Amino acid sequence: MGIHTGEIYGKKTSANKLALYNVLSISKNTMTLQNIDNSLSLFEVATKKLATSGYVRISETPYIDLNKNKSKKQKSARKPTRCPLTLDFLEDRADSERPASIVPDLFTQPKV
Repeated sequence: MGIHTGEIYGKKTSANKLALYNVLSISKNTMTLQNIDNSLSLFEVATKKLATSGYVRISETPYIDLNKNKSKKQKSARKPTRCPLTLDFLEDRADSERPASIVPDLFTQPKV
């Protein structure tokens, strides 16, 4: 599975909500994730343990928040490689639009 910078991954939280994370950087064995809702929340996770930890790829298109107020403590944002208002017809959203929630059944196992 190829993991690329800018992709969005989701993980089910204890309150049955979906937390979304941007992939900021990738090294040989780890990747840095940033919570979309809390830009100061950064952490690293092993690339091999990504799927086993419950992370699911939501989107290959990056999320760029155009309304974000930059704080002095926050690092400068990366410059986007394309216009955030460009509509990606495959994912049916622009980079500046938050990804739609996925079906909750994705996280549940089929009953046999």
